[in-house]
Amino acid sequence: MIEIKHLYKTFEGTQNAVEALKDINLSVNDGDIYGIIGMSGAGKSTLVRCINLLERPTQGQVVIDGVVMNDLSPRELRNSRRNITMIFQGFNLLMQRNCLENICFPLSLAGIRGEEAKARARELLEIVGLPDKEKAYPATLSGGQQQRIAIARALATNPRVLLCDEATSALDPKTTHAILELIRDINRRLGITVIIITHQMSVVEEICNRVAILDNGTVAEEGEVAAVFSHPSSDAAKRLVFPGTDKEVLPVIEGERIFRVVFNGVLATGSPVITQMAIDERIAANILSSSTRCIGDKVYGNMLIGLADDDNTVHRALTYLHGNPAITTEEVIRND
Repeated sequence: MIEIKHLYKTFEGTQNAVEALKDINLSVNDGDIYGIIGMSGAGKSTLVRCINLLERPTQGQVVIDGVVMNDLSPRELRNSRRNITMIFQGFNLLMQRNCLENICFPLSLAGIRGEEAKARARELLEIVGLPDKEKAYPATLSGGQQQRIAIARALATNPRVLLCDEATSALDPKTTHAILELIRDINRRLGITVIIITHQMSVVEEICNRVAILDNGTVAEEGEVAAVFSHPSSDAAKRLVFPGTDKEVLPVIEGERIFRVVFNGVLATGSPVITQMAIDERIAANILSSSTRCIGDKVYGNMLIGLADDDNTVHRALTYLHGNPAITTEEVIRND
């Protein structure tokens, strides 16, 4: 289990100090795939580097399996880092070494060499789906293949925790999906706890079971992915989950009230819910924006609609929508 307790990180500048992290408190259970998401500058990468003490916190503790990482000696910390490995957006492979040698590198640092190291490296090449690339050099590989080699190298020392710092940000959507599937498979097969740092909502939705949303160096919201994304309560979470719907950019239409309709697994039918409401209740809704997708036979996402500024019409519309337990609504703005 990973516990982050009252963690602060301040960078001292020539002119003034910058508080990158402020009173961070998080718990990551064994076997979690835990997402940490936020806008650029929110403190995500600083936080992940504090977990393995590549950045030493200014204040607070990082506790992994009951061990306070801050209290370890340099030698003890080096040994502990074998259990907490990391992959990066830029892959960070050794370009002058072939794939087998890249994977063997952390093993040599741990005192494992020769045929034992090569056997372990070949086993990992099988796990990441590149058994034929042991003699290939990184420059000859695609971005997705390089990240697979980086993952194999990270797994070489049998870690308990894998930290992924924007590991798919440089990849196309198809390759991103394949890498996330690999990480999910490794999590299930090896029982490794995974922490994913990302600015991409789609990454968290696809693979994570829990998520923390960082905003300006603080935890704005934390919980199960489905709960946070279907009912965000903080302004930071709403900006991520419902981009482009801040009050200042919403259209102001005289005589309308604007509502956000959230679909959290609505059964897909031949007639969309809003269309069916117009047929059944004779209520016309002005669709202002929509971001929905079908997963299997269910619809997820959200929509902004405008309803006539009439209490009876609004009541009837919300009653109709709330008749489906997978739909929630929230008034975003009222034009008085």
